[in-house]
Amino acid sequence: MGEYQRNDPRNPANDQQQQFEQGGGQMGGAAGGSETLRERIREHMEVIGADGVRLGTVDAVEGDRIKLTRADSGEGRHRGHHHFLPLGLVAAIDGDRVRLSANADTAYGFEEEE
Repeated sequence: MGEYQRNDPRNPANDQQQQFEQGGGQMGGAAGGSETLRERIREHMEVIGADGVRLGTVDAVEGDRIKLTRADSGEGRHRGHHHFLPLGLVAAIDGDRVRLSANADTAYGFEEEE
């Protein structure tokens, strides 16, 4: 359950992030075309895990991370902070949804907070 740290070599997102960076930040295949992820991910898109569980709403893409809205920051100490997910976790863009390659509980382990 999200037990991998960002730089842990066992972290499955590290391979995806490396492939993304080596590919010039582009998604391949028919769905990806020549547009980069940064161009295809827009504000207010829903972010869901591979299991269909909602993680939040896109506020912006900053560098190699998706910034989620503060409204989706959760409760307690997380409340009112932006959370970020690595672009390397993105598996597909389906209409107004960003679908991740990891289940939501695993993706939460990759989140960064600011």
